[in-house]
Amino acid sequence: MIGQKFDKLNKIRDRFLARPEAKFDICENSSGPITGLSTLYSPPTETHTSDELNVHDVAETLLGMGRLTPEELSTVRGEQLKDIGTDTIQILLKLGFADVEDILAARAHMYGFEFRHIKLEQIEPSAFGMLEPDFIIKNHILPISVEDGILTIATSEPENVFILDEVKNLTGLELNIIVSCTEDIEKICASLRGDSLDYDVNDLIQDISDDVEVVEESDKQTEDLEKMAGESPVIKFVNYLISHAIKENASDIHIEPKSKETKIRYRIDGVLFEDMNPPSHMHPAIVSRLKIMSNLDISERRLPQDGKIAVIVGGRGIDLRVSILPTTHGEKVVIRILDSQSILRGFDDSGMSKNLVSVFTQQIAQPNGILLVTGPTGSGKSTTLYSALANVDGKTLNVSTVEDPVEYELAFANQVSVNDRVGMTFSAALRSLLRQDPDIIMVGEIRDSETSKIAVQAALTGHLVLSTLHTNDAPSTITRLVNIGIEPYLIAASLNAVLAQRLVRKICPNCKEPYTAPENLKKQIDLTGLNSDHLFAGRGCDKCRNSGYSGRIGIYEFMLIDDQIKSIINSDCSAGAVRKAFIETGTPTLYQDGIAKVAAGLTTIEEILRVTDSLLQN
Repeated sequence: MIGQKFDKLNKIRDRFLARPEAKFDICENSSGPITGLSTLYSPPTETHTSDELNVHDVAETLLGMGRLTPEELSTVRGEQLKDIGTDTIQILLKLGFADVEDILAARAHMYGFEFRHIKLEQIEPSAFGMLEPDFIIKNHILPISVEDGILTIATSEPENVFILDEVKNLTGLELNIIVSCTEDIEKICASLRGDSLDYDVNDLIQDISDDVEVVEESDKQTEDLEKMAGESPVIKFVNYLISHAIKENASDIHIEPKSKETKIRYRIDGVLFEDMNPPSHMHPAIVSRLKIMSNLDISERRLPQDGKIAVIVGGRGIDLRVSILPTTHGEKVVIRILDSQSILRGFDDSGMSKNLVSVFTQQIAQPNGILLVTGPTGSGKSTTLYSALANVDGKTLNVSTVEDPVEYELAFANQVSVNDRVGMTFSAALRSLLRQDPDIIMVGEIRDSETSKIAVQAALTGHLVLSTLHTNDAPSTITRLVNIGIEPYLIAASLNAVLAQRLVRKICPNCKEPYTAPENLKKQIDLTGLNSDHLFAGRGCDKCRNSGYSGRIGIYEFMLIDDQIKSIINSDCSAGAVRKAFIETGTPTLYQDGIAKVAAGLTTIEEILRVTDSLLQN
């Protein structure tokens, strides 16, 4: 016990002796000389004793290193005499005799440590994973590599022996300390945290294969699954799946059990890409880990389950919606990734033309009526609605939403999540909201007759209602509302406008090049008026997974319910009649807007045909 206390005193003494401003005497005790940091943490061979550290301060060290002239040192001493107690480092920085890098190099030299810049490729993921990311960023301690039981770390605070000692205790390894700039450490930490521990997947799979056994049917199955789900390789593998998906800008993760393997696929830019195929006996542990993270019942494997996970990746919050479905070979998991940075981005980056943005914004400012956004699942309808809400004045207006579930939290809105099991349906929530003095109501989706009738009632009584509907194009919306059970005259009286949209993949800017269209498409291109000799496409590269596409952009079709359209709705509300009246207005259709984006070199004719083929057939 006494020896441990002396060890702590020795560390504290070395810390203060290393500071130039420390002006006090320390009495030696009978236990002998006090060990310096160099002995505690095994730095490079060049070491300094406590007495040497006490004699030299940062300025003299810089002089000895050739980074300060004798004249500059004299000036520093003169400044210190003028203002007793002023820190030497502050004077050096104030006079411009040294910069932050020079100071760090001097402090490293004083402690017998090496000073150098650190690069991302020098970091071993296994070493980085020894400490929690929050601990690393908070204390500017960057694990670099492990060799022969010695952990090499970088720090910008070499005098902080308490943190260094804590790292030693946490890892159980001797330390080799390097001093580096705070900027280098923060940049690398942010990058690695953004990748959320870029593990070697093959090593992780091997680890799990060794550690996880096939789960047999028994009374202890739940207990075994929970144990496996808590094992470190399983946790790392699931973390990798999530972080890699976010890094690749995926919208969904599919974890599919097969007879001999588990298939992992990411939906990127609307298309599924197969990523890896770990062995099938890993599957129960992976699913159980996700269930634990989602607060689901790991013992229930016969019924579907839904849950959610909130994670932080790269300093930003990400919401994960987890859906689990029993299949023949096990439970299939689909994880929807909801990134708050992907919404409220405004219309400028959405692909809307300036004219459409102006017209659409005018509709958002209407005091009452219904504004619908239509399209299939995954066409960006929710993002458009959230962007619309971001353009309203949340301080002076009462904005409320009814969603299933609430996808993104909006600080300026009152959001209600639908829960059919307890009777909180869209219609029930809407009915209650009408008694809450609303100005603007966003309904996640109009699904049934009751919800649509309440929405119409709200629009006719002085409220602006924003909602979505699943239709192929804008004119088809009228027929869909009639089929749901709304009288045509009520549609004409309450509906302000309809925006139909699709998402198409953009050409990868890294491998974009002139493109010669195949013969089977030249006729189609000629009909559009495009010049087949001035088209572009992506060649395919590592940055776009050799697909030739990177990111997505919207194509739009906006139908304003003017007097002419209202007359058609009241007299003949068939899809053909409404579509004919819409085309006569001269407003671009989805296909025409897509062709305009092909002409601008943003996407390809193949991509436009892929998402609008059903419309052309109609």
